[in-house]
Amino acid sequence: MRWVVLGFLATIVVSCGDNWGKKPHVTTPYVLPVPTGFPQPALPEDNPLTVEGILLGRQLFFDPILSLDSTQSCGSCHNAEFGFTDHGMTYSVGVDGSVGDRNSMPLHNLAWHHAFFWDGRAPSLREQSLEPISNPIEMKEDVLHVVEKLQRQPRYQDAFTAAFGDDEVTPERMGLAMEQFMLTILSGGDSKFDRFIAGTESLSTEEQAGLQLFNGESNPNSPNPGADCFHCHGGALFTNHKFMNNGLDSALTDLGLGGVTGLGTDDGKFKVPSLRNIAYTAPYMHDGRFQTLEQVIEFYNSGVEPNSPNLDPSMVGFIQTHSGSIQGLNLTLTQRQALVAFLNTLTDTRVETDTLYQNPFK
Repeated sequence: MRWVVLGFLATIVVSCGDNWGKKPHVTTPYVLPVPTGFPQPALPEDNPLTVEGILLGRQLFFDPILSLDSTQSCGSCHNAEFGFTDHGMTYSVGVDGSVGDRNSMPLHNLAWHHAFFWDGRAPSLREQSLEPISNPIEMKEDVLHVVEKLQRQPRYQDAFTAAFGDDEVTPERMGLAMEQFMLTILSGGDSKFDRFIAGTESLSTEEQAGLQLFNGESNPNSPNPGADCFHCHGGALFTNHKFMNNGLDSALTDLGLGGVTGLGTDDGKFKVPSLRNIAYTAPYMHDGRFQTLEQVIEFYNSGVEPNSPNLDPSMVGFIQTHSGSIQGLNLTLTQRQALVAFLNTLTDTRVETDTLYQNPFK
């Protein structure tokens, strides 16, 4: 026992010697301001939000040094002024002019998501944030080379020290910091719809009609048919967080989730996006095929492919037959316009004006 105690004391002395004169690493906790009516998100327990981590993540997100030729950042394809999407581009263009094959997704409210990318191939934001760096049609850079470049930058030496206690740069730390920043990107609480729910603003007659259509069941025999939007886009977040096939094509050219899982039953399924800030995020669908909300609604009204592989059962109302030959929801032009009017009430300008989301290098 005596030798055990002496050994324990020696360990304490060595430990104290190693840290003698060092101040403990202290960070500033950041409390995510969850919008009223939103559920509490399950934030990652191993990566608590801190002011220092978020600010480091913001620098990394907007710094083109992450790309091969230092011309492109994450923010290049996820611009705050466009709802963190790519300037209305159908497909984003990489550093060498390579063109992608999927539309850039919006990044708001990711704190409530559990899988990332259209096909769900990334199980966490920290993994999602690193993939575009090495993607050959995006930033086309080696992550370890990025580490070397960051280590030579005094501002990053200071920023990594502030966030993690020392200036060591690693891919893991890069991912953790960018995860923290993206978790803070929120949309909710300040749209016209949110003010309507809070009782501080009224919807117009057209917007109210659109809301009723949005939350109504599709039923050709009903005197008040609905557009059946809420099954996939209901709730405060306006998404069910599932992967579904909404009947875009009868023959699949992109397997979506099926390309990740290898399961034929997942072919053609893509992540259901949130409709918040939908007016900012054109074009629409995973391949950006629709340029306007009017086109999207007309697709759901009359263009859903009934023979699309793995068509989700909830789409039955979109392929039903009316009056013997008319297929789809059979909404009138006035009803379709009302839906667009309602969707525009989901616009939250904070996404484009909040200083936390702005490029720190401008």
